[in-house]
Amino acid sequence: QVQLVESGGGLGQAGGSLRLSCAASKSILSITAMDWYRQAPGKQRELVATLFRGGNTNYAESVKGRFTISRDNAKNTVYLQMNSLKPEDTAVYYCRASLGGYSYWGQGTQVTVSS
Repeated sequence: QVQLVESGGGLGQAGGSLRLSCAASKSILSITAMDWYRQAPGKQRELVATLFRGGNTNYAESVKGRFTISRDNAKNTVYLQMNSLKPEDTAVYYCRASLGGYSYWGQGTQVTVSS
């Protein structure tokens, strides 16, 4: 099992930046993949970015070139750097860990972007 705790959400302005953190309860190098998802009101949860154990990354088209997923192995923490924010980035952001065929989720952190 792994517990995840997100932080760093809040209010941002269009064109600005925010950084989200996801702290894991075990070594993230033991985790197959770490993802960031988001869910806006009335919409389905969508995959934003993935960081695989080997270091490869994937991004949703809507955030490519603006968001960056990264990790600090020593802190067992994954980050989502969000630049050039847009109002449509407003959502609850969730961290997910894939391990042993199971998915583990954090509690989510709210990001609100004002125009």
